[in-house]
Amino acid sequence: MRMLELDRVCAGYGDLRVLFDISLHVDVGEVVALVGSNGAGKTTVLRTISGEVKAKSGRIKWYDKNLGAMPMYARAEMGISHIPQGRGVLGSLSVTDNLILGSYTDRTKKRRRELMDMVFETFEILYAKRHLPAETLSGGQQQMLAIGRAMMMEPDLLILDEPSLGLAPIMVDEVFRILQRLKGQGKSLLIIEQNLVKALKIADRGYVLETGQVTLSDKSDALINNDKVRKAYLGVI
Repeated sequence: MRMLELDRVCAGYGDLRVLFDISLHVDVGEVVALVGSNGAGKTTVLRTISGEVKAKSGRIKWYDKNLGAMPMYARAEMGISHIPQGRGVLGSLSVTDNLILGSYTDRTKKRRRELMDMVFETFEILYAKRHLPAETLSGGQQQMLAIGRAMMMEPDLLILDEPSLGLAPIMVDEVFRILQRLKGQGKSLLIIEQNLVKALKIADRGYVLETGQVTLSDKSDALINNDKVRKAYLGVI
């Protein structure tokens, strides 16, 4: 079943056009990766989906609804949760308070305790440090907190922008184990990730973006074995 669909979407910042006729989709229970070099427009795609950037033309469809000019909070209420680059945790607040902030939607407020128990079951280290300020956590633990806070919204679609950015290799592996677990639970994910191999190994399909346009789309295995992709993004000649 089609969950999210972008149809010929153009977007940018002021007079600067960044995306040109972007078309892509995510189905229910599917993991999709966006691949491309820095400046290709990947982050702008995610911001346009979540409503942080307004589409200048084209259509963004969520199930049977046209998101159009719908504000960010309304998209969150509908089940779209966006974890931006840099994680965005509130350092002076405790781990627990950061999680509470994730359950602000009408559909999750009454289930806050249940959702928090689920997060602590998934991230045992967060339970151990639940009373500590978020700023005392390591980078990897802060990324877990950002994912946990997004899970508190009980989203239909979890959007992640560079979840492994700045993390030590051992923490990168842990983050992707968690994403694999979420995939196993049937969660739908849309991921931008600098580690191309890890992203495509967890994804069902992928899109390659170049200068604001989709230049290639295929199943993940096919993209990993595509000579153009291997040469451009894996350094394989």
